[in-house]
Amino acid sequence: MSGAIVECVPNFSEGRDRAKVARIAAAIQSAPGVAVLDQTLDADHNRSVITFAGGPEAIAEGALRGVASAVAEIDLNQHQGVHPRVGAADVVPFVPIAGVTLAECAVIAARAGEQVWRRLGVPVFLYGASATRPERAALENVRREVRTQPDRHPDFGEGALHPTAGATVVGARNILIAFNVNLDTADVAIARAIARKVRFSSGGLPHVKALGLLLRSRGIAQVSMNLTDFEQTPVHLVFQAVREEATRLGVKVRSSEIVGLIPRKALEMAEGCDLRIENFRPELILEDRLKAFGLL
Repeated sequence: MSGAIVECVPNFSEGRDRAKVARIAAAIQSAPGVAVLDQTLDADHNRSVITFAGGPEAIAEGALRGVASAVAEIDLNQHQGVHPRVGAADVVPFVPIAGVTLAECAVIAARAGEQVWRRLGVPVFLYGASATRPERAALENVRREVRTQPDRHPDFGEGALHPTAGATVVGARNILIAFNVNLDTADVAIARAIARKVRFSSGGLPHVKALGLLLRSRGIAQVSMNLTDFEQTPVHLVFQAVREEATRLGVKVRSSEIVGLIPRKALEMAEGCDLRIENFRPELILEDRLKAFGLL
């Protein structure tokens, strides 16, 4: 895998204390050969997403240092936020970018997951391309298992959760776009109804996962989505579907937002469609960030 570039996009259960998130990012950056590309925080979700990239060995060490920092910084017993989570370092996905396959990233994820348990005592569940059981391929299934099954059996560690850090879900997946649409209403029931309409598991759009959430700090409801294959189900089609359903329910779309980075192709495919992205800036384009650090 000489010259290989892997991206890692861990989600941490802290989106309000910027100093804590900065320390987690610094721990990741301290791994030789790692470049931190982006940090996104959301106070209502109480969640942060840190995107970094590097070679396979560097990326695994960066992930371990980030998880270790999160375990030291975050106490889930004190955590409040609208986004589902099972751990301080909630989910740690490895993503192939160049010169590496998804299967190879699955091996990296499994090795990193084992080290999270051995070094930190946090039980680890493998998901996505790393899943050891078919039902654990979907992240939402793993979260449900961790929350509801007392006889749960992690891939690494014991069934009991870490007293302050919970569990960590580690895996490999292809590029995913985290895309939220904000509604001009505080009625979360409407956001939930739209989420049911557009998500694939409820008979909606392929490759779309969606939740309806209330953003109390802004007094609005949000349709929070993960687009797992933007080439098959483009961002602009998802936005249009949400807007059409919102209109049917008598609500307007206020704006949208990107969480983390987005591939340039996704924006090119949406050319001519006003996505109303409230936080857009050129630094959100994945390829530009990779080039800025000499990784592409």
